[in-house]
Amino acid sequence: MAQIIQWYPGHMAKAFRLMRENLKYVDIVFELVDARIPASSRNPELDEVLGDKPRLFVLTKTDLADPARTKEWVQYFKDQGLAVIALDTRNHKTPQLITKAARDVLADKWANLAEKGVKDKAIRALVAGIPNVGKSTLLNHLVTKNVAVTGDRPGVTKKLQWLKTPTNLELLDTPGVLWPKFEDQRVGTHLALTGAIKDQLINNDDIALSLLSFMRDYNPQAIIERYHLAEDSFETMSDVDVLLAITQKLGFKDDYDRAAERMLLDLRRGKLGNYTLETPADHIGEVVSDGE
Repeated sequence: MAQIIQWYPGHMAKAFRLMRENLKYVDIVFELVDARIPASSRNPELDEVLGDKPRLFVLTKTDLADPARTKEWVQYFKDQGLAVIALDTRNHKTPQLITKAARDVLADKWANLAEKGVKDKAIRALVAGIPNVGKSTLLNHLVTKNVAVTGDRPGVTKKLQWLKTPTNLELLDTPGVLWPKFEDQRVGTHLALTGAIKDQLINNDDIALSLLSFMRDYNPQAIIERYHLAEDSFETMSDVDVLLAITQKLGFKDDYDRAAERMLLDLRRGKLGNYTLETPADHIGEVVSDGE
């Protein structure tokens, strides 16, 4: 993709500062990762900010992701020695599942506290992740009421707030944070496809072409059926021609940018089926120098 995607709004620099200031008050960090883009949705700068604080990786939006690839990513993180849980927040057992996972991570610390006579201590967790990773939706399920503002666009959460759950968690919500520059431009493309970057900052047609390129190999039938294309469309046409054909099928005449916007919306809302853009073998975000 020719377009270079990068941004660093001021509120994100502030969010990092607030995280550092409040990290001493928490026992564990819940780092949320989008199951559709597990590599691209990990902010590399969080490692420096969070240091050696115990961490639980939470794969969100599994209801939209490819189940087989989700299992592959869970195993990959476990092989790295990381604590991980994959969640469909629609599951009513989500609060119990994530609380148990947190207690497993903190088992030794909690055992030491029990020996000192401290029992039933609430787990204080900082919840971190990129924009639109599903933090607010997860928090609302954990607290079992709508306390966090939700939306299908990035940047909804702007300030820190503490939330208490029935399962004895105390959660510190934080704004979604990206990083200054994507060295691997696949990261920017994947973040744009899933809606982590505001659409106003990208060229929809470029991103839609990236979507078509992915679907050509992954699930071309989803595009053909959704937009009523000829069965051999991907065999006889380029991605640009497929985009133009979709534009015509949608009745948008030559407004391919509008068609691109519709395609991205369909993708994010699951209208093109479950998908995961990355596998561990893709090495997303790992930049190899020319000398290697």
